[in-house]
Amino acid sequence: MIKSFRSIFKIQELRERILFTLGILIVYRIGGHVPTPGIDPKALGEFFSQAQGSLFGLYDMFVGGAFSKATIFSLGIMPYISASIIIQLMGSVIPYFQKLQKEGEEGRRKITQYTRYGTVLIAALQAMGTSVFLESITTSSGLKVVPVPGMGFKLLTMLTFTSGCIFIMWLGEQITEKGIGNGISLIIFIGIVARFPQAVMDEARLFIGGQRNIVSELIIIALMIAVIAAIVVATRSIRKIPVQYAKRVVGRKVYGGQATHIPLSVNSAGIIPIIFAQSIMFAPSTLTSFFPNSEFMGNIAGWFAPGHVIYNTIYGLLIIFFAYFYTAIVFNPVDLADNMKKNGGFIPGIRPGKRTSEYIDRVLTRITLPGAVFFALIAIMPNIMSRIFNVSFYFGGTGLLIVVGVALDTLQQIESHLIMRHYDGFMKKGRMRGRYA
Repeated sequence: MIKSFRSIFKIQELRERILFTLGILIVYRIGGHVPTPGIDPKALGEFFSQAQGSLFGLYDMFVGGAFSKATIFSLGIMPYISASIIIQLMGSVIPYFQKLQKEGEEGRRKITQYTRYGTVLIAALQAMGTSVFLESITTSSGLKVVPVPGMGFKLLTMLTFTSGCIFIMWLGEQITEKGIGNGISLIIFIGIVARFPQAVMDEARLFIGGQRNIVSELIIIALMIAVIAAIVVATRSIRKIPVQYAKRVVGRKVYGGQATHIPLSVNSAGIIPIIFAQSIMFAPSTLTSFFPNSEFMGNIAGWFAPGHVIYNTIYGLLIIFFAYFYTAIVFNPVDLADNMKKNGGFIPGIRPGKRTSEYIDRVLTRITLPGAVFFALIAIMPNIMSRIFNVSFYFGGTGLLIVVGVALDTLQQIESHLIMRHYDGFMKKGRMRGRYA
């Protein structure tokens, strides 16, 4: 492992990419502390201290705390992700976008352009809505978040938030092009990881203050390690479907004849099901917060509070539903079977065409269920840990899945650079097989 880290800095291109990525992430973190004009930070902090269990708290987690501080990066990269998901969904139902997805590099370029346009539109709408929402906030102590409301504040906030979102999108694209890893994912990753030091310090204060004993701390640490290891295993788990390609003679050359496999992941939908489900589950508590004097709304808020049996049950079922729903959108067994048939490929024992697509769909349906159930349990786990161990931080859920997934993806890219230049990667043992020239 130590040799692999040393090898990173021996490769000039890889070293430059990593340093460039770190520089971009530092710029992003600095921008997350630049305040937006016209907002009272004390009043805003008081409001968000009571909104951790709402949709606002979820959004604030993805943007690294910038939303609760109303900085220029308050919207984060979420409008870009929303635009990407919308374009992806449109590719499943609108023929024009289906055609673009099959046009190769030119089609991808147009899809990227439409995604950027969509990002600007969504960011502008969210910025305007956020400015109206900020103007309406009055804390329990009587402080107004926006001391001087009006059209000037709305336009300035919309321009500031939208520009910040577009700048973050550009930073992410620069990381993807010139750095290491997926830029958009790394920006979300660094925003979540930025909260870890504070969580560790809070837990250390509890231990030093005598509110936590050594046994409970060791149990929490062991559980955290076990959960992370289980997520790594589940994220990397695949079901290999063997594929055989028939031999074809073209002129004097023989093509095909090789055996390969189709890797089907147990988590084809990624973290999208958890994001969708969490957004829906936080909606009731967010809506009931606007009716503080209603007893009926208070009961609903209690039912949908994190940790309640009703909340955990519905939350888990929604994750399983969206796992199947999104997998059906991003993975098309019919297109895969048709492409295999065109290239002379077949699954041994399965007739090409319709039978192949049905077989792939059946296998995908079976392996998606255990993956969806596992990630549903991971998503519910923070509520369980909060009740049993009274931990001072949220461990598990969407944030942990994003951190582990992005870390694995970035590590794989670094390892590919090492192996390409004849160095041992992080997953391999032994000495270096060669030297970088």
